[in-house]
Formats: sequence, structure tokens, C-alpha cells
Amino acid sequence: MSDKTSNQMWGGRFAAGPDAIMEAINASIGFDKRLAAQDIAGSRAHAAMLAATGIVDSNDVEAIREGLLTVLSEIDEGRFVFSTALEDIHMNVEARLKDLIGAPAGRLHTARSRNDQVATDFRLWVRDQCDAAEEGLLALMRALVTQAEAGADWVMPGFTHLQTAQPVTWGHHMLAYVEMFARDLSRIRDARARMNESPLGAAALAGTGFPIDRHMTADALGFDRPMANSLDAVSDRDFALEFLSCASICAMHLSRFAEELVIWSSAQFRFVTLSDRFSTGSSIMPQKKNPDAAELIRAKVGRIFGANVALMMVMKGLPLAYSKDMQEDKEQVFDAADNLMLALAAMEGMVRDMAANVPSLERAAASGFSTATDLADWLVRDTGLPFRDAHHVTGALVALAEKKGCDLPDLTLDEMKSVHEPITEAVFGVLGVHNSVASRTSFGGTAPARVREQVARWKDTLG
Repeated sequence: MSDKTSNQMWGGRFAAGPDAIMEAINASIGFDKRLAAQDIAGSRAHAAMLAATGIVDSNDVEAIREGLLTVLSEIDEGRFVFSTALEDIHMNVEARLKDLIGAPAGRLHTARSRNDQVATDFRLWVRDQCDAAEEGLLALMRALVTQAEAGADWVMPGFTHLQTAQPVTWGHHMLAYVEMFARDLSRIRDARARMNESPLGAAALAGTGFPIDRHMTADALGFDRPMANSLDAVSDRDFALEFLSCASICAMHLSRFAEELVIWSSAQFRFVTLSDRFSTGSSIMPQKKNPDAAELIRAKVGRIFGANVALMMVMKGLPLAYSKDMQEDKEQVFDAADNLMLALAAMEGMVRDMAANVPSLERAAASGFSTATDLADWLVRDTGLPFRDAHHVTGALVALAEKKGCDLPDLTLDEMKSVHEPITEAVFGVLGVHNSVASRTSFGGTAPARVREQVARWKDTLG
């Protein structure tokens, strides 16, 4: 593409073409070509509106429509030649349209600017990513519910400070992540609803004197309404920031679960076995089975967090309305969206494939005096001790068990009575891990009965 051709796209304002450095820093086609489908959809809606309002002759608009479909097919089939001299996807499409249909192509840009055009394209693209994230989250949540249903009775240790705290059920642990990802889903849906307003027709920043119908183009593109202020329409990137914020929180949840899978699949824990599809071996240690997919999910949080911060920094000092700084909005969002979708898919696959080692889970649940709280609660209920006194008695019994090298249920009744005389044989009914989890029947508790209720609720919700 010659400088002369490039300058013609700008009109007569510039007599000389930009040098190579300016072309390199100014061009965005290397990444914004991903907006091609959205750009052509926006142009088709705009052209239809121009015909309906009588601003452009219907014959010209029909030629534009057919030409845009040809351009889209060329891009989809990999036959389209992108030019950095034409800077961005908008100019590339318009230049090719002119090659195909001639003069009518020049009428397409009537009553709009690249400012509202890119704002519309980008908003459509981010909206599509919200839809993709929703599907990914729903699939992951269904996989977790399946695991929860299978393991409603399986006992495992619940941790605080990564130390054994109290027994819980596998199903209860899986459902904790369902709740987290449900909040992510709610945030994504909420963000999508808020961003679903159309910038198209705001033109450069002040609107246009042409008798356009912004409601028509908004409807055609699936927006709820046009944006109400033209300055805001072209300068707003809240929709992208909100998507990145939602993605960051979701990625944090994915990373927490990934960290647990790394720990659980280790030789020291042996809580789960991850499938070969999501693990790798070592180049020199044949016994190794590395949880690489989980580790990579854990790492991707940094890229997604970084994208959020980067776009915040781009936007924080910009006066209204549009500035070229905003060209730097897309690469960060593209990268974050790609990595979020990949992480969601990988986590769903790992959850569906992973196998819990039930005996190992149960052994670990019974270790570390995990039923000490059950003992303290029993002392309150059955002997009338205030909880703080019961806590002290239980601590003394734990110390006795430690000294003997056994767990609480292995102490004899006489040994327990030596610490607190009112203890009876009934205490042994609360010390087993299965008894412990079965007793936690409060709403939201870990008891298998409560887990099954929540599984039924989520199966009904998720379909």
C-alpha cells in the first residue's frame, strides 16, 4: 500500500505519509483484526439504517451490504490481506469494500466516526466474551455438582491455615466452589446487562446532524438502547474494565482451586488422581506425574490481573472524549479473555476427570484431632460446661492423646474421666469423623443430608 493510497483514506489534510516508526506505533491492525466480525456487523446495521432514513440511496446500501458479506467471507476463509498502512480493521474493511463496489463504499461512513465505530465493535466483542464466560462457568459448575453428588458421604479434612481443622464432606468442599463460581456468573451477567447499550451514532463525540435512527441500529445489534450521551459513548471503556474485574475475581477463584489440586495430587497428600489428559511427566524422573494444567491456571491469574491494572492505567488520566491512548485497550482485554476461557475449560476438564482417593481422604480427616470441636460441643450439651471450660477440658484431652501418641477416639473412658469426671461412654458417639459430619446439620453445613439438598438445588438451577 503506497503512502498516496494511505493518505487518500485521510483526505487532503496530510501531504506526506508517516514514516515507518509512526506507522508502527500508530497501527493496530495486528491485533484489532479480531474485531472483524463485529466491525462488519456494525457497518451492516449502520448501512441499513442509512437506507431506512433516506440518508443514503437504497441501491448504494444494497451494494454495501453485498460487499461487506464478501469481505467477511474473505476474512473467514483467510484470503483477506491486512495492511498496516491502513492502520486498523475499520480502514482495512472500508478500503477492501471500495475495491469491490467502488464509489458507494464511500457513503458507508456517513453520520459516523471511527470513534463510535470502534466503541461499538469493542463493546460487541466484549459482550460476546461475557457470553462465552457464562457458558464456561456453567459447564464448570455442572462438573463440580457431579463431583459433589458422588461424594456427598465421603469424609475429608477441612482446613484452616492449611492445618486439619474439622472433618467435612467431599461434596461440601466441591459445593463451596460452586458458590464462588455462581457469584462470578452473576457478576458476568450483571456486567453484560450494564454494557448492553449502543455507542453507534455518537459519531466523533458530539452526535451528528444527519437524521439517523440510533434505536434502529441498537436493536439490530442486540443492544437494549442507545447510549444517552455522545461524549460518554465514545470515551467509555467501563465495559472492558468491568469485564476484566469480573475475570480477575473468577481467575482468583480458579487459582485457589488449582492450588488445592496441586496439593491434593501430591505424593504427600494423595487425595486425588488427575487424568493423564491434564498432567505431564518428567524428562528425567519416570515416577513423576505433574499437575501442569493446574499450575498453568494458577499462573494465568497474573496475566489477567495485569490486564486489569494496565487498562486502568491507560484510562485514568484521559480527558473527554477520545484519545489515541485508548487504542491500547484491546490487547490487554483480548489476552485476558483468551486466558480466562482457556482456564475455565481446563478446570472443567480436570474436575470431570479427577478421581478422589476416598480412603486417603478419610484417613486424613481422622488425623490431627479433627473431632476436638465435636468433643467440646458434647461437653457443653451433655455435661453442662460453659464452652470456654469445655474448650479447656478438650485441650487437656488432646494433650493427653498427644502424649500417648494416639487420637482422641483411642483414649479410654477412664483416661477421659481422669481429666473430667462427668464424661460418659456416650462421648464416643461423637468422636468418629462420620458422626462429626453427620451432626453438622445447620443450614449450609457439611452433613450429607444438607449436601444432597444443595446438590438438588443446583441441579435444578443449572439444568
